[in-house]
Amino acid sequence: MNMKFHFILVLLLSVCSVHAQRVKLSGTVSDPAGLPIELAVVQVKGTINGTLTDEKGKYSLSIAKNDSVTIVFTCLGYNRKEVSIEDPQEDRILNVQMRPQSYELETAVITANRIQTNTMGKINTGQGRLSVDATGGSIESYVMTAGAGVSSTNELSTQYSVRGGNYNENIVYVNGIEVYRPLLIRSGQQEGLSFINPDMTESVQFSSGGFDARYGDKMSSVLDVTYKKPEKLEGGIMGSMLGGSAYVGSASGKFTQITGVRYKRGTSLLNTLDTKGDYNPTALDLQTYLTYAFSKKLNMSFMGNYSDNIYDFNPGNRETSMGSINDQIQKFQVYYDGMEKDRFRTLFGAATLKYDLTEHADIALQVSGFQSREEATYDISGEYWISNVLEDESDNIGTGVFHQHARDYLNAKVFNATVLGAAGLNQNTIRWALGIQKEDIKDRINEWERRDSMGYSLPYNEEKLRVFSSLYSKNDIASNRFFGYIQDTYKFRTDAGLFSLTAGIRGSYWSYNGEFLFSPRASLGFVPGKNQNFTFRLATGIYYQSPFYKEFQVVNTNENGDGYITLNKDIESQRSIHFVWGGDYNFKMQDGRPFKFTTELYYKKLDRLVPYTVNNVRIWYYGENVSHGYVTGIDTKLFGKLIPKTDSWLGFSLMQAKQYIDGKKVSMPTDQLYNFTLYLSDYHPKYERLQGNLRIIWAQGLPFSAPGSEYKPDYQAPPYRRVDFGLSYLLWGEEDQTRTTSFWSNFKNIWVGVDLFNLFDIKNVSSYSWFTDVTGEQRAVPDKLTGRQLNIKLIAEF
Repeated sequence: MNMKFHFILVLLLSVCSVHAQRVKLSGTVSDPAGLPIELAVVQVKGTINGTLTDEKGKYSLSIAKNDSVTIVFTCLGYNRKEVSIEDPQEDRILNVQMRPQSYELETAVITANRIQTNTMGKINTGQGRLSVDATGGSIESYVMTAGAGVSSTNELSTQYSVRGGNYNENIVYVNGIEVYRPLLIRSGQQEGLSFINPDMTESVQFSSGGFDARYGDKMSSVLDVTYKKPEKLEGGIMGSMLGGSAYVGSASGKFTQITGVRYKRGTSLLNTLDTKGDYNPTALDLQTYLTYAFSKKLNMSFMGNYSDNIYDFNPGNRETSMGSINDQIQKFQVYYDGMEKDRFRTLFGAATLKYDLTEHADIALQVSGFQSREEATYDISGEYWISNVLEDESDNIGTGVFHQHARDYLNAKVFNATVLGAAGLNQNTIRWALGIQKEDIKDRINEWERRDSMGYSLPYNEEKLRVFSSLYSKNDIASNRFFGYIQDTYKFRTDAGLFSLTAGIRGSYWSYNGEFLFSPRASLGFVPGKNQNFTFRLATGIYYQSPFYKEFQVVNTNENGDGYITLNKDIESQRSIHFVWGGDYNFKMQDGRPFKFTTELYYKKLDRLVPYTVNNVRIWYYGENVSHGYVTGIDTKLFGKLIPKTDSWLGFSLMQAKQYIDGKKVSMPTDQLYNFTLYLSDYHPKYERLQGNLRIIWAQGLPFSAPGSEYKPDYQAPPYRRVDFGLSYLLWGEEDQTRTTSFWSNFKNIWVGVDLFNLFDIKNVSSYSWFTDVTGEQRAVPDKLTGRQLNIKLIAEF
């Protein structure tokens, strides 16, 4: 018995001795811009002792004490790096920076060559502020061309459709917190500025479907934006004919801050519309992001935003030509009187308190609040004429008058509190969250339209005067949502290659309709060991579109034909089951420049759908779950250095989006067979201070319907075709700073630029207005978008 005890004691001492003879090596692997590199292999040279970096670029492994070792760092798209450690005696931290393989050609971070093992990919922002953009500079403009399956057919709006979904089906996060947009906006002219401030943005990630359980209850896409944490004083200003912006960032000890202000005034662009008048749109946005580190383990951040969008419009007249070469050309003329005055004010604040339990585990408390006060008021009357255009004269086929009135008000408040955490366990990363959201929405809608055609009030009634349409609403919505998720990401290597498996489940409860939702989701990524230039991924899951405000409004009609809105307490969340198959191929051509070709095939099974119509950017829902359908397609993208030192990409998508209503198969309002996008940047080979960028969108027009068959489109709008071109010149750069010690040496760069929007002056169509001719037939009059417009801008950074 004593011998057995002695043997066990010796064995325990031996194990302890061996453990004591090892030390821990940990650190972070990043690229030249300081961004973390995920899935880098960290290995002791000549051994099987190794590990992988997590999504924050962190790693940890044990090495032998009192023994010199060489640590090897490798990752697809980056140069191999070796670091020797002589006679380690205690735990050490080793932070490593890896350079892209084609680093000598780089002027910006290569995002195209990073390994993507799930459907969440990084979006390249091209030339940043120098990029041509009719919205005045937005992150969404890059998503519209670089994101897979993304479509936008309105240059006045930052809203976009993803793989057959509408604008409301996209969720947006900034620093891990969901953000919102105003709800009463009807057109791109009213929209102003989006929430995301490009000047404050550090990284952008986007998924077109099959995303993780940690992302919320939307059916189409996720846009995940992270703001900067400055390491030193920085700032910049930009001014153009569309508006301007300024920001400043700084760091002092444990405190960092970045604050930005943006102003937009799109009068010059709106003056190219068919409807002439006095446009006075103004948008102001103030944002700040503050962080403070109480200690190495405890830190706090705050994000605040105030936005005020005003749209004042006094219409004058409108002249729109309709028809084609083969059809009779018609002309629609209107003379207006009256005015429109809209205002959308939003206030947003969010605080996060985060504590690092260990090096690989943390817990955080997030609290956020959002308030939106919205007013849309107008009284506009007009006289219109519809005529056939003959060689020498016009043949009048319709005339009438109308009066449109609205007094719409909305007040929305959203409060959210969430506890969330993450833990790294060997090759697993576990994430979880529990939260509650309180929503309080009050809307007051009063709209009507009167029409008189050929001397008769429509609809005609011999006994009394009737308005053509009316809508009334007085609804208060107060509800609570409870939600949570847990997911695990497991990454491992075999002889076959690298695998990344993510699986999780999301659950929620909405007090308004008593609905419980459970959303399981999973994705698998694979990088072959024999050829790491290929990456393959599969993703599937159940995704719900939980009603927020518009989806469960039902328009009813009383005995007088007046419309009024009631709320559907029996509404169910719309459901979509995603199946995504994708892959990337990284290759080099043209003197070793890096390229990536990516392809994704997808199928989405849709049920419990609420049919809707789209008019410009205004979405009207049927208010009941009465249809089902599907969306299927393929997205292809090519990213790379078409021109040395510049980033470019092109994409082509094919899609079909159908739904079944009353047993009839019809196109969804977002059904778009094809979509081609191109972003090309270039510079003068002998004079690199002169740079240019080109943006092209060519997409099939969207379906639309006539009054009376709103949810069953019978017509197709013409294709959306647009080319924007921008040219920039570097007045002052880094090489100029060494030549002087004057005031100008404080500037990092100064650019002057010229943008030409809608280069070929193609008047695209955003929606259709319907008017009645002498025969009583409804005529669709296209509401055309902006024409060719010049924009001049000045950009400076310090």
